[in-house]
Amino acid sequence: MASNRTRRIAKEIADIRADTHSQITAEPIGDDDDVTHLQGAFPGPPGTPYEGGTYYVDINIPTEYPFRPPVIKFITKVWHPNVSSQTGAICLDTLSSAWSPILTIKAALLSLQSLLSTPEPKDPQDAEVATMLLHNPKEFNRVAREWATKHAGAPRQAGGEGSGGATSESLRELERKERESREKEDLSKYDGYNKQLIDRFVHMGFDVDQVVSAFNFYGIDRNGGEDYELEEAYMGDVTARLLGEP
Repeated sequence: MASNRTRRIAKEIADIRADTHSQITAEPIGDDDDVTHLQGAFPGPPGTPYEGGTYYVDINIPTEYPFRPPVIKFITKVWHPNVSSQTGAICLDTLSSAWSPILTIKAALLSLQSLLSTPEPKDPQDAEVATMLLHNPKEFNRVAREWATKHAGAPRQAGGEGSGGATSESLRELERKERESREKEDLSKYDGYNKQLIDRFVHMGFDVDQVVSAFNFYGIDRNGGEDYELEEAYMGDVTARLLGEP
């Protein structure tokens, strides 16, 4: 009989498979019945040297999951101050001290994708990379892009920092405007709740509609559409409902 841990991991994998928009994947390695060892993948975030690449990670789920975080390291070599360029080890609070049982495998992968956008060179995993980012950011971007092309399958940028760079900037600006437009259209989905408040759960891998429904079920205060810290008891109730727990 499957344990609660196994059922939860299987549900998380199913939720990731159902989400085709994020392009995030997590699949068992080897025996499909063993969901404790996974390979995850996510696209490099746009507007970064990692754009256009696909980044693979090794995921080991500990026996104490979800009370202990998954152990994740990069399989794809990446030039980033918070990832070891030699071993793929990661320095990220979400995977250590800031881990919470309400987080999910998908949330961990989204955090890694976000980490590529927001490097923290003052809290490095790789001192050489951090030093380059702090003292020679132009060279950092060049090497990071070179590694993205070589190891993650990112396309080469034609024209260097000339016309190709300008074209890339124009595409990013267009993507930004389209994203802002979609966000305005999507605000109605939040049913009067603050977007950041709802998105704290959305970033864990749940749909907006699911989260809003759970908030309505428990009568969570809309607070005039303003953001606020949800009480811990409500956090637990909402999370349990989203996970389908009685």
